[in-house]
Order: sequence, then C-alpha cells, then structure tokens
Amino acid sequence: MNKLYILLGLAISVISSPLAARDSLGIFNSWGAFRDPEIPRCYAIAESEEITGKAERKSFATVGFWPRRAIRRQFHVRLSRDRSTNSRVMVSIAGRRFQLTANRADGWSQDKRMDAAIIAAIRSATSMTVESVGRDGKPIVDAYRLRGAATAIDAASLGCSRLR
Repeated sequence: MNKLYILLGLAISVISSPLAARDSLGIFNSWGAFRDPEIPRCYAIAESEEITGKAERKSFATVGFWPRRAIRRQFHVRLSRDRSTNSRVMVSIAGRRFQLTANRADGWSQDKRMDAAIIAAIRSATSMTVESVGRDGKPIVDAYRLRGAATAIDAASLGCSRLR
C-alpha cells in the first residue's frame, strides 16, 4: 500500500495538469499506470529503487502514450541528479545497452526503433540501470526493478486506446 502512495505522489509531481484530471489505471508491483484524459495521455511510471550518491531529486522511468501526437511507448528517464554535459546517459537491461538522447536531467530514446527495443528488453528482464556521470564527476546509477512494468505499460496502452 505504501508503494501506491509513493507512485501516486510521483505521478502528481511529474505531471503538471490538475490532480482531478488523472485516473489511476493500476499499481503493478513497483510500477503504476495512469491516464490524463484532459491532455490526453497515459503512462507507466516507476521510481528508482536504488541510487548511487546523494540524489538532487526523485528519479523515475516512464513509458508514455500521447494519442493526439501519435506517440506510443515513448521511453523517458529522469536522473537523480544533473549530469555532466559531456557524459552519456546509458540504459542497461539484461546485457543490452542503449545510449539515450539527454539534457541535464532527462533522457529519451533516440527514435521509435530504440523505444521498441527498450520496451522489449524491459518485458523480458528483472532490472534496469540508468547510468551517467554527474556534474561533480561522480557516477550516477539509478536502478529499477522491472516486475510489473510490462503490465503497467499494457494498462497505459489500453487506457489511451480510445482517447483522441
């Protein structure tokens, strides 16, 4: 039950539209699925389970759906602290590594093909790490459990299937 409150709080802090606009589509282990029909959008989201170093903010991973923009399964991460501008943001899942496009605090897949590859890897793995180097030169490692991720992604997809 505590994880439910954490995920709901995280979703509230991540999304800037009014609280009443979001619907919970379910909590699946450490992942949650939410719908915001006003925008419209749906997303699966999880907070990192472990971080390396002192966090500047909560880190999280999302898989988003934006029906009006024809965006499906867009992978995004928020790092636990700002990264150095000359460091990469790498996602590791079951031995596969993906280099994300990034700004100081966030990373995204480079394209739809990478989104699909990351989602496929998430579906068959138990954990994921997001790594970079902080502005202070120290490593950033945000670790996620993936149990429930596939179900949350599916719930978000279904939640937006009729929204336009």
